[in-house]
Amino acid sequence: MSDTPPPADDGALDELEQDLTERSAELLLPSRGKNSIPRVVSLIVLIGVLIFTAVLFFRVMALFVVPLFLAGVLVVVFEPVFKWFLRKLNHRTPLAALATTVVILASVFAPCALLTWRAYAEIHHVLGDPIWTTADPATPDGAPPDGEAEPGHFLGVDFDHLREGSPQHRFAAAYEALFRRPLNNDEINRLRQDVMEQLRSRAPKSVLVGLKAIGAFGLGLVVMTVSVYFFFADGPAMVKTLMHLSPLDNAYESELLERFAEVSRAVVLATVLAAIVQGTLAGLGYWLAITFTGAEGWPIFLLTMLTMILAMVPFVGAAAGWVVVSVGLFLQGHTGAAVALAVYGAGIVSTADNVVKPLVLHGQSNLHPLLALLSVLGGVTVLGPIGILVGPMLVAFLQALLTMLRKELDLLEEETSP
Repeated sequence: MSDTPPPADDGALDELEQDLTERSAELLLPSRGKNSIPRVVSLIVLIGVLIFTAVLFFRVMALFVVPLFLAGVLVVVFEPVFKWFLRKLNHRTPLAALATTVVILASVFAPCALLTWRAYAEIHHVLGDPIWTTADPATPDGAPPDGEAEPGHFLGVDFDHLREGSPQHRFAAAYEALFRRPLNNDEINRLRQDVMEQLRSRAPKSVLVGLKAIGAFGLGLVVMTVSVYFFFADGPAMVKTLMHLSPLDNAYESELLERFAEVSRAVVLATVLAAIVQGTLAGLGYWLAITFTGAEGWPIFLLTMLTMILAMVPFVGAAAGWVVVSVGLFLQGHTGAAVALAVYGAGIVSTADNVVKPLVLHGQSNLHPLLALLSVLGGVTVLGPIGILVGPMLVAFLQALLTMLRKELDLLEEETSP
């Protein structure tokens, strides 16, 4: 008799292999079976706590959304400056971030300080005489040199006298033209008393509102400045952490970040170029109107720079500059020049904004000119001044997200197709 064991049954081996596979699956996937319900409940609770915490987080951070957003835009725009400092400072990131932050603050506040000083100098020059009167400076008794002046065509004002006088006389005559009473020492004292009474009645509320606005602005400025520094210093690490926590694919996250940088640069460039174009056109109009009429006391350069800055402010625009100059020329008796400047400002200067911005946005961010214009106007209307940045960015993000969705649907269709 042989001691050789009988051959194993193939069916028995298959059953044994299947049993081992099922046991291994149960060991590797403990969530199946009786543990599946507790894990689903745990996941639901985790999602609920996450949503609740996220809502509280965004409510706490809502006050700082705009400063953080502006800090991100500034970091994107001044990234070449940061890289330049990084090379010059032997890749010492904290020093490069600090130097770039100082450059950003200087580039924002230095022009404002310069224009404020120039405006103060001009106002001090015009209002330097403590005694304003409508009388001609050559006649101390207040009578015109040639006797009683004939009234002008606008509210009884002698516009020849208005044109020939000093800035104080022109202001006084303009006041008389508007309110039909002379601006002398008694009138100035009466106005001073009225102003003081208004200040006494409204001072507490106005001071409270002003302090609140100044505090909010100061806090936002501090948050933005600190955020700019840390975005430069720790930006790559922050982005890497957010990309790791986000459920989106890294390729999609990188694409959204690229779109953010692209649109930020495009919007800032479009705003600055549009302001430069509008300010230059307005300055040309000021020079022509003031030169050909022979009007005096108009600081053309200061008016041009102010118009350029106002052109960057939503809801204000360059119109705040040329309207004031047109009214001033009209009060000086240069009616034709005032009307011509108003038509030129409305038809050329203010219209340039609606031409330059869409063209620059189209060239820099691949947005259609019409869509770029509507995104800027809609963003400013709905969100206020910050909408000039958010509007085009939302359109660009929507375009990028739709492209991502199209890619995912195409991949899903390829995977499910036989």
